[in-house]
Amino acid sequence: MLFFSGKGGVGKSTVTAAMALLAAQQGKRVLVVDVDAKGNLTDLFEHEPVGFKPVEVHPGVHVMTMHTEESLQEYLRLNLRVPVLGRIGPLARALDFVATAAPGVKEILTVGKVCWEVRESIEGRADWDVVLVDAAATGHIVAQLGAPEAIRDLVSVGPVRAQTEWMSDLMHDPAVTALNVVTTPEEMPVNETIELVGRVRSELQVPLGAVIVNRVLPELFTHADEETFEAMRDPAAVNRLVDALGGGPDVARGTTAVLDAARMAVSLRRTRAGHLAELRRAVDLPTLFLPYLFVREHGLRVTRMVAEALGEELGL
Repeated sequence: MLFFSGKGGVGKSTVTAAMALLAAQQGKRVLVVDVDAKGNLTDLFEHEPVGFKPVEVHPGVHVMTMHTEESLQEYLRLNLRVPVLGRIGPLARALDFVATAAPGVKEILTVGKVCWEVRESIEGRADWDVVLVDAAATGHIVAQLGAPEAIRDLVSVGPVRAQTEWMSDLMHDPAVTALNVVTTPEEMPVNETIELVGRVRSELQVPLGAVIVNRVLPELFTHADEETFEAMRDPAAVNRLVDALGGGPDVARGTTAVLDAARMAVSLRRTRAGHLAELRRAVDLPTLFLPYLFVREHGLRVTRMVAEALGEELGL
């Protein structure tokens, strides 16, 4: 049961989809849980959106989207033996109010469904080898993963408390569960990653897995190359270079643009390297690095590229 969190915009869904594809390529039967009904996870497999029932979007990869009411219906049917026909109407509205007002209720329907699928597989009633969760972003993941404990604080006895106990047992087991954090080598994502790791360690018992650094720029130039490019920016050197390339205003503009791009590439790489150094200093977790992909689309081709990079980092 692998959770993936991260600051919005760092590529959390892409990394989750790529990990699912990589696991399927290793012969695993994978369930991916998209906790955000507005997410675009199925787009990464070039498949139409799916609902609460798992749908195979790629060979070996099934995806389901969390839906609070359908999760509640399943909970009532499986745990309380309450028959539910169609929409549950007033009860759903009442529970929606409770989910909004009481801490942990809405989150427990999400985490509980994930844990249910994992336990069913462990006990042989479902055949998932791995369950991947495109989980809440860094600002909400602690509340989501801490839902079983929040419910236990509210309920001292009874079947609900008993169910949160087995969920906690699964979520606290390092042989079963890991929370992985996706980030990018930029100031805000790195700071949020450091803060999240600290909060998980102090507030939760959920095991941490790896930090996955997405969009790492390639190192295009050596230090000697950097000195050469800077020397070439001297006006006399630029004029000589333009003359050697045939002269004219278009050549001059193109030459200046190339030199400016080289300087920017060096500056971005150097700045991001500083953020990565801070990340390594503050977070002692395994770190995987994924390259910046200079592509526009975000379909299956990109998912395959990220999966290949993940495989290389994991030695698969």
